[in-house]
Amino acid sequence: MSPVWRRELRRLVYLLILAVGCGYVFFDRPLEALCLMMGAYITWQWLQLYRLHRWLDQGQTTVLPRTLGIWGAIFTENQRLQQSNIKHQQRLQAIINRIQDSTAALQDSVLMVDASGALEFWNQAAQNYLGLRNPVDIGQPITNLIRTPEFKAYFDKADYQEPLTIRSPINPRIYLQFNITLFGRKDRLILIHDITRLKQLEEMRKDFVANVSHELRTPLTVIAGYVETMQAASEMLPPRWGRMLQQMSEQSHRMENLLKDLLMLSRLETGKTEQPQPIELQPLLEAIRRDAASLSSSKHTITLTIDQDQKMMGFYNELRSAFSNLVFNAVKYTPEGGDVTLRWYTEGGKGHFSVSDNGIGIAQHHIPRLTERFYRADPSRSIATGGTGLGLAIVKHVLLHHDGELKISSIEGKGSTFTCVFPAACLSDNRDEANQ
Repeated sequence: MSPVWRRELRRLVYLLILAVGCGYVFFDRPLEALCLMMGAYITWQWLQLYRLHRWLDQGQTTVLPRTLGIWGAIFTENQRLQQSNIKHQQRLQAIINRIQDSTAALQDSVLMVDASGALEFWNQAAQNYLGLRNPVDIGQPITNLIRTPEFKAYFDKADYQEPLTIRSPINPRIYLQFNITLFGRKDRLILIHDITRLKQLEEMRKDFVANVSHELRTPLTVIAGYVETMQAASEMLPPRWGRMLQQMSEQSHRMENLLKDLLMLSRLETGKTEQPQPIELQPLLEAIRRDAASLSSSKHTITLTIDQDQKMMGFYNELRSAFSNLVFNAVKYTPEGGDVTLRWYTEGGKGHFSVSDNGIGIAQHHIPRLTERFYRADPSRSIATGGTGLGLAIVKHVLLHHDGELKISSIEGKGSTFTCVFPAACLSDNRDEANQ
């Protein structure tokens, strides 16, 4: 028991003894005196309780009441706690103000949205990019303020691993990139970047690659034609010209392949207007296996397994290009006598096309970058095999157009497996169609 409570208890005991003693000596009625003293003591306690309640109700606008005993300690302790709470609130408010000032100074937009999708906070940049009005839009669902269908689908899906890029709802010339992070109880922090400049540079790069590829195609064709003509009449030329013409022919063919891949990437990036068509997978894969066998010249064992005869909605030329790139790479990077296995199968409702080999394999640190343009795990070997460094980039873009993904597994020195995974929505069973 604290000293304050011990003093209060002693004071109560002294009062009771004094009441009984005075009642006995002066009035010969100790019990009545005791009851009178208890009534007075209770009344005093209620009075102090009333003063405490009134003081707490009025906050810090009144002077701290003066009293004795335990109530004096209670008043003092309450005042100390209130002052400490005020200082704590002031510190928190200062932190909040500093955060608001720092976010207001950001060029990027910052928004806070609660679990129900209602706006709680945004900075000045968000107001400029999205046209938000303060305080009218506070508490409004963000999907009512940003009505772009792509944003609503992205926001409701709650899968924010990849950012979303859309045009500004108030200025179509501005491109905005949305990055959403979940925190707390499904609250959302939204960061919005203005990527208009990056978008313009990307468009310029695409146009440059497409235009240069088209412009180089004609002169390169002319050069290759003259080289072939000169090679056909090589017996009329000095002997030393044979090697030069051979190198010129090889490099011109290499340039033709590079331009062909660049044009393919350009077409993939600029989108398409045609509609996907049903594709018979078995004839397509059989044709690719035959092309691979011709490239191998019987130096490898190439097998094809189709677990289920299916059709797929897609773009024939793109799929043939992607599958051929994977198969031809397996042939090129597998030593003579090696095995290359092609397989189509269904797993988890999704379609899979895998290309496995027991060739040189790929080091693990190269795998995350294999689909980058012109990236080569072994530049010297790629040049020797005539690679352009664009094959896997084409595969990646083709799969993106088909809502698929590329999975790569490899062990250096033991071989690699490249697997194209397609969603179940684009697959159909030929046997089911025949029975209908």
